[in-house]
Amino acid sequence: MPNKNEILLFFGSFNPIHNGHLAIANYLTEFYDFKELWFVVTPQNPVKKSNTLLNDRDRQYLVQMAIDGYPKFKVSDIEFYLPKPNYTINTLTYLSEKYPKNKFSLLIGGDNLESFHKWKNYRKILENYKLYVYKRPGCEVQEFEEANITILDAPQMEISSSFIREAIKEEKDIRFFLPEKVYQYILEMGWWR
Repeated sequence: MPNKNEILLFFGSFNPIHNGHLAIANYLTEFYDFKELWFVVTPQNPVKKSNTLLNDRDRQYLVQMAIDGYPKFKVSDIEFYLPKPNYTINTLTYLSEKYPKNKFSLLIGGDNLESFHKWKNYRKILENYKLYVYKRPGCEVQEFEEANITILDAPQMEISSSFIREAIKEEKDIRFFLPEKVYQYILEMGWWR
């Protein structure tokens, strides 16, 4: 179990943020008693160019719009300012130095756990930070001996940002998959049409 001063970092492109992201985050802050959860919006990977990825500030704005008014959620643009290419260990180290009174932990999906050993300085991450893993549909999560890895029993969501983008492109009415303000703003901007 987390301690009451723990801040959980939820990294992602959030392209766009949707109700699946929010439901998982809400569940973790309410049922696991984290102090806060920060949505860390990741910049476009220079190696992975994508014409479906909104620019960094637009994605940050959608996250801010989605979480507005919920005191346990924050949005962070910290990775926009770090040298590129950036690695998770750099972000964790920077945040720990900038906010020494806070205790940061990392949230990843079960699909990312399979390749976690390939992350830069993954051992250093495990030595200095707790890693919380939420199960993803269709992904088998192995229990680990590592003391700093906890598999969370959170609801599984089958919503993905790629599904959202494709549905918008096909002009489907998917208003119940996204926060209302986010959905309306996406339609106004004409993104993914």
